Amino acid sequence: MLDITELSRLSGFSASKLRYYEEIGLIKSIGRRGLKRLYEDEVKIRISVISLAQTASFSLNEIKKMIGTEGRPEFDAATLNEKADSIDAKINELASLSKGLRHIANCTAEHHLDCPRFQRIMRAALIKRSKTRRTRPDNTVSY
Repeated sequence: MLDITELSRLSGFSASKLRYYEEIGLIKSIGRRGLKRLYEDEVKIRISVISLAQTASFSLNEIKKMIGTEGRPEFDAATLNEKADSIDAKINELASLSKGLRHIANCTAEHHLDCPRFQRIMRAALIKRSKTRRTRPDNTVSY
């Protein structure tokens, strides 16, 4: 068994965050030792899944659906593939942005505003911003 202090130290999650996760049903304590909540060793697996899912930008509600309240986590292949596609799109967008920034940094035009490629990058950024504000699609921008 782990108390909340040990679980916090092992997981890197604050005790208040662990209490919140318990409150919303992501983890479950099995009792108390004095004022400290106690958890079974199994909770380390759940906390690891939560951490990984958050790194992949899953919401807490999505994570809750994946790990349920009892038993082993169940992962839906379609949901995971959809999230992976979203991450791939973001990687492509960031790589394109990086190339654009490198071009701007090394551009030989007398002034950046005179560079046709810089002008395209600015237009693409504005279009991306206006589309994102409307619907938040996973569109990528080519620079």
